[in-house]
Amino acid sequence: MPLKIIDRIKSLFSSKPKAPQSQKPNGRGKVKGQGAGGRKPEGRKAEGQKGEGRRPEGRKTEGPRGEGRRPEGRKAEGRRPEGRKAGGRRPEGKRPAGPKVEGPKVEGRKPEDQKTEDRTQAARKPRRSSRGSRGGGVDRSDFDYEPIRADNGDWTVDQFVVEPEDGRRRFHDFDIPVEIMHAIADLGFRYCTPIQAASLERAMVGENVAGRAQTGTGKTAAYLVSILTRYLRTPDKRQDKPATPRALVIAPTRELCVQICRDAQALGKYCGLRSLAVFGGMDYAKQSAALGEGVVDLIAATPGRLLDFQRSHVIDLSKIDTLVIDEADRMLDMGFIPDVRRIIRSLPTARQTLLYSATLSDDVMRLASQWMPNPVKVEIEPERTANQDIDQKVFIVTSDQKFNILCHLLERYDGQRVLIFANRRVSTDRLAERLRRHGYQCELLSGEVNQNHRMKVLDNFREGTVKIVVATDVAGRGLHIADIGLVVNFELPYEAEDYVHRIGRTGRAGKVGTSVSFADEDESFIIPDIEKFIGEELKCTVPDEDLLAPVVRRGAGKAD
Repeated sequence: MPLKIIDRIKSLFSSKPKAPQSQKPNGRGKVKGQGAGGRKPEGRKAEGQKGEGRRPEGRKTEGPRGEGRRPEGRKAEGRRPEGRKAGGRRPEGKRPAGPKVEGPKVEGRKPEDQKTEDRTQAARKPRRSSRGSRGGGVDRSDFDYEPIRADNGDWTVDQFVVEPEDGRRRFHDFDIPVEIMHAIADLGFRYCTPIQAASLERAMVGENVAGRAQTGTGKTAAYLVSILTRYLRTPDKRQDKPATPRALVIAPTRELCVQICRDAQALGKYCGLRSLAVFGGMDYAKQSAALGEGVVDLIAATPGRLLDFQRSHVIDLSKIDTLVIDEADRMLDMGFIPDVRRIIRSLPTARQTLLYSATLSDDVMRLASQWMPNPVKVEIEPERTANQDIDQKVFIVTSDQKFNILCHLLERYDGQRVLIFANRRVSTDRLAERLRRHGYQCELLSGEVNQNHRMKVLDNFREGTVKIVVATDVAGRGLHIADIGLVVNFELPYEAEDYVHRIGRTGRAGKVGTSVSFADEDESFIIPDIEKFIGEELKCTVPDEDLLAPVVRRGAGKAD
């Protein structure tokens, strides 16, 4: 072969096609920006299906897609090796012939009869709902208050002696059934609070009431006595259908719903009426099952969970004859009003409506006029907001002095219930942990704490097994625990109104309480707003020297 022809053949195999100037090779022989519809390199077949040109020699091209990739020797029917039975996983000859030999049980396996029993037990268990199921394992007593029909015996109102006093009204002055009077006597209530006297007078004759009263003045008992009285006198209107209550109380927080049902159970202990608390954060399926198990006379509910049950047709609100909107100003602040409107639109128009709020602002009264015709406005102590049974103290301190003063206060109030407030979850977490390190047994209440544990903490605090609780404003409303000796604002609240609700946890039901607030360089700016809101001047003082002394850990012999 001539030398020129050989050189020409070599040049054909060694040369590479040039890429356009605007494009560059990407390192894989392809040109960037060129898709499947671009130029194909020489040597690739133009005919056939996509990808055919890439099939190496020797691979089959016939048959369905993918067959050509099976190596020789493997069967097309499956991947099972030769000699293995189609009905099991063990190759033939693995187990020797002969009688079955009993041996030790293999861990993790169960005999057939045990499997059958397990399946039977599993079928009996209720299916757990995925909606709001964070409260799995919840004790039903946390929200379901079964009717108590204590024996009233031959008890009469004559056994409940309360002498008349000028300017004060007794429960005897109202036409209250003997069953409720017996429960009031058991609770030790003697005279009505101002909001109770004013509200009962209007509510018991069926009028709509818009009541203004600060927290801790007994407004819950005011509307519960009215509701229970009506239901005892109209037993024929009680609904036999489950989940069809006659009374609905809408409240902004879980704690308040639970407290309302507790009070209803205490006041109705001789009435045999059932109340149920409905709120989010607890097991949806368990609350739904409780609603369907029997007659419910009163429901206290947060708006969101109540709407969930309405949408699911779990609850029937068509027979409601008494609606109570508790803490209306709080629901306005928390953005619940649209939900409340949806609920109210589904209720009968022929009903009694009672609204209670810490403030009867123009916004609240506008809502009241929308939800009830001709409301009677009842205002108690409009000039003064803070409870006069509370000894309020404000200490001017630095942030570094707060913890020492708090520890000395805990020593002074040793054995009494103490509630400590901070503004943020992280603040309460750090403070509670620091107190534990110094030997103080305390519990935490915040929105981050599991609802089951929160309920347990409240029960233990109420019973006295827990003496110190560190909380955010989640415990500021709806928490009714008797004999809280001291409330501490470790951090002053951001809103003046929250100050009133915090200190209102002490000094309840006519008892004297104490509140101590720390005003440091970062938080004292709120004091003028608080003074304006409560209508009085706060006495700001420097703490005594003994409160500023170094702190000694409990069980230790040296000071920090």
